[in-house]
Parts: sequence; C-alpha cells; structure tokens
Amino acid sequence: MKKYKENESVINFKVKGDYTQVETILKSEFSISSRLFSRLIRLQGLYLNGEKAHRRDEAKLGDIITIFLPDEEDERYKMQDDIPLEILYEDNDLILINKQPDIVVHPTKNYPYNTILNGMGYYFNQNNIKKKVRFANRLDKDTSGVLVIAKNCFAHQQMSKQFIEDTVEKGYLALVDGIVEKDFDTINLPIERECEGSTIRIVREDGKASVTKYKVIERYKNTTLLSLKLETGRTHQIRVHLKHIGHPIVGDRLYNSESPFIDRQALHSYYLKFKTIRSGETIEVKAKLPQDIKPLIEIAKIKNI
Repeated sequence: MKKYKENESVINFKVKGDYTQVETILKSEFSISSRLFSRLIRLQGLYLNGEKAHRRDEAKLGDIITIFLPDEEDERYKMQDDIPLEILYEDNDLILINKQPDIVVHPTKNYPYNTILNGMGYYFNQNNIKKKVRFANRLDKDTSGVLVIAKNCFAHQQMSKQFIEDTVEKGYLALVDGIVEKDFDTINLPIERECEGSTIRIVREDGKASVTKYKVIERYKNTTLLSLKLETGRTHQIRVHLKHIGHPIVGDRLYNSESPFIDRQALHSYYLKFKTIRSGETIEVKAKLPQDIKPLIEIAKIKNI
C-alpha cells in the first residue's frame, strides 16, 4: 500500500469506518466540502492506496485516501514584503504568529504595503508554499497577539469551523480604567451595532448572544490588568463588554479615550487552544506581551494613567 509523503498540498486520510464509497468517507468522516471534492475530481487529485481514485470507488477500514491540493496564486501579495514574523507554531496546515501592534492584516487603499498578508506572501514564496494566504481569525490594526494563517483551503475550512463553533479557547489580556472589584466574573450580555451601518457596537437586548469571562490579574493605582476568555466571538466583544461594566480599555479611542502612554487600546490576544487539522491533537500557544504594553503596566503601578 503506497502512502504519499504529506506536506501542505498532500493529505492522507486513514479510513476509520465501514466499507463504503470514497466520496461518502471524505465528506462524512473528514468533512471535505462538496466544492472541494468536485475540484479534486476535476483535477484528478484523488488517490486510494496510492492509485488514482474516482468518487464511487469503495474503501474499507484502514485504507489510505490521499488528496492532492492544487497550487494557487494570489494576486493580492504580488507586492511581497520581508517583514519580521514571530512564529509561535507551524505544521503542514497552519502557521500561528504573534502579530505586533500597528500593523494591518489585509492590504487596503491606505495600507497597501507592509501588511501581514504581504509578509506571509513573502514567507510562502521563500518556503515554496504555493498556496493562497488564508486567515482563520481576525485581529484589527491596533490589537496584538495570536493570528492564525491556513496553508491550504482544507485547513482554512476546518480551522474556521472550530472558530465558528466556538471550540477554540481564546485568551486575552487587557489593561482597563478603574479598579475592578470582583476577582472574576462572567459578562453575559447581547451585542449589536449602535445603529445600521455604524462601526460602534453596544449592549442591546436584541443583539447577538455574547459571553466574556474575566479574572483580575493585578490591581494598580487606578487601573486593573485582566485576563479574559471569550465563549463567543463577536466584533469588538471585549471592548464593548468592558465599557458597559464601567471599565473600558486604556487607550481605546473608539470606546474610551486616547492615552498619552499608549497609541492604541491595551488589548493583547495572548493565548489560543485548538485542535490540529490532521491528527486532532490539542495545541496551546502563548504570545508574549508587546513592547508597548510592558512599560504601560510599569507606569500604571506607580501613577494614575
């Protein structure tokens, strides 16, 4: 039985269930989408025990189904930039980096270069990864921390599914205004746009269910360092919930006010726990604090900020 060496383009699936058709196995056991499966058939990228396979070929327990994902080009990062990337974890499917503050993830009209996508495009090119850069989660320009990049379309589908189903454990650190009295608490309040088309979110009865858990790490002169975990992933969720309870994030220009000590909101995605795409192994990664939050905490210890 021939087994191909795996990489970002080649994935081997060991059949776990009963004797049945290859198409049924890939869709039911391994969550291959119909769109991807049709593409594999069209490009002849489907193999069973080392031989080319068809959708109705039958496989049994222990057989190896191999898929070959096609090479891709991405017009968006033809302008590649060699920017520093702090890689926290990498395998054949995923790269997790510690995104630094003040850098945009996707190119825009105002930020066409030196974005994370441009940097990852350069990294893919240097490492002969002939795939599109796909982001499985989002961090805005002013939020630092763990950012997840998929190396192929299957990995992106599977990782996005984990985020949508809220099976990924996400941990954040935030420095907030005021002294938070409770050592820990759960904020379970729905969030919605302030009005149609608005960027600002607020707590509203007709909003989407949103749950944030927090724990006090340390209290300072007039600020508090919190550890937070999200049970849902709404836009601006932490920022909105903390403002609602009277402790907005220091430096948050949208939900608080500017700070003379930091040029952004003091919010950092420091922890992510997820399952790998192929083996289902549980992985935990931690991203160290960026250089602008470290001195901010030291200042907060000795003076009002």
